[in-house]
Amino acid sequence: MARPVGFCVPPAGAACVASGAALNRGVIRAVPVSPSIRTSVAEAYDLLAPARARLRARDAEIVRLQVELAEIPAPTGDETARGRRVAALFAAAGLRNVRVDAAGNVLGLRPGSTGEADARAVVVCAHLDTVFPAGTPLTVRREGPRLVGPGIGDNSRGLAVMLAVARELDGVRVRTRRPVLFAATTGEEGAGDLRGAKALFAGEAADAHAAVVLDGAGDERVVHGALGARRLRLVFEGPGGHSWAAFGVANPVHAAGLAVARLADLPIPVAPRTTLSVTRIGGGLSINAIPESAWIEVDVRSTSAAHLARLADEVARVAHAAAAEEDDRRARSTPTLRVSVTCIGDRPSGELPATHRLVQAAFEATRLVGREPVSATASTDANVPIGRGIPAVAIGAGGRGGAAHTVTEWYENTDGALGVARALTLIAAAAGLET
Repeated sequence: MARPVGFCVPPAGAACVASGAALNRGVIRAVPVSPSIRTSVAEAYDLLAPARARLRARDAEIVRLQVELAEIPAPTGDETARGRRVAALFAAAGLRNVRVDAAGNVLGLRPGSTGEADARAVVVCAHLDTVFPAGTPLTVRREGPRLVGPGIGDNSRGLAVMLAVARELDGVRVRTRRPVLFAATTGEEGAGDLRGAKALFAGEAADAHAAVVLDGAGDERVVHGALGARRLRLVFEGPGGHSWAAFGVANPVHAAGLAVARLADLPIPVAPRTTLSVTRIGGGLSINAIPESAWIEVDVRSTSAAHLARLADEVARVAHAAAAEEDDRRARSTPTLRVSVTCIGDRPSGELPATHRLVQAAFEATRLVGREPVSATASTDANVPIGRGIPAVAIGAGGRGGAAHTVTEWYENTDGALGVARALTLIAAAAGLET
């Protein structure tokens, strides 16, 4: 039997820690790679030389596909049109069992060479959705070396490179021992709350061997810290009334303002880095009416699940205390305020240690393409598998980009093929390359 090239990812239970003890900054330099990982990934890289050459020859084609995908609308929650195109491309690449699941994820399988029905897959993800609402002009234009347009990097680049890798891991010229499940996921951005990834890793990929997420441009960062988030909506409701005639009833906007001031004064942990921001506020009907309701939205972030839980409790405590303070000022016999605190987003946190073999393999694949790797913490689809104890990293898909989440987002294909080669090397090594 041919000798497999790659490395064994440790069991999921030993892989991840739900804390940010060692990774408490946004970006840090990578730790040294063990000799065994360096050797196994280098072997895979060398064996992939013909595949890398084919991908280099298709570099312009990959960029054209990136532009095509960017111009197909895919606002969070309405990714159907772009998903339909990705499904057709999955089928054209020869993936098996191409389908759309209940969450709207587009899935396709490349079987492993062992043929074992119960072999745990390596999952490759790239998200379909963008932050841009329906009706946003999506035409991509060229400005010198740059392509400019909404979503051209985040995440049309990740999708295009995932499709290129799926085509190259064809099971004939390039074979992996483990199956590789390719997934174009929904709901990664903002209020999508990682909907697609949550469904995927709670269902079909619940026992995945490992996951590699392709997100945006770049060829140096290795995201293995999952920046968790709790998004909370605080609503204050009262009787309302005319600003003169009903003066003295409890005012929801006053309570919301008190809550904002109290939240700004909360002590926030420094290590691991944790943040709390009031990001939206609203309420009221007219300049001459006491509002019947007011609301604020709060974003809490940390790599520590414990810190997220504690601060979410503090936000609720502050909301009720602010309402009570406003109630104390109301006219006698008038109604008290009603308060509700609702979680509108919950992104899991955690960390895959820098010494883990999947992270080390990502570092080595980065070095092999001539870049110096850096560790990073971010909020991506990788949060979900990491939070569930499945080894996962997120990497950029090559080239350079900027102005993400704006209509002037840009992508420059500087050495873009290097990022494609890095992704191919990492995925093939994690899945065990057949020689």
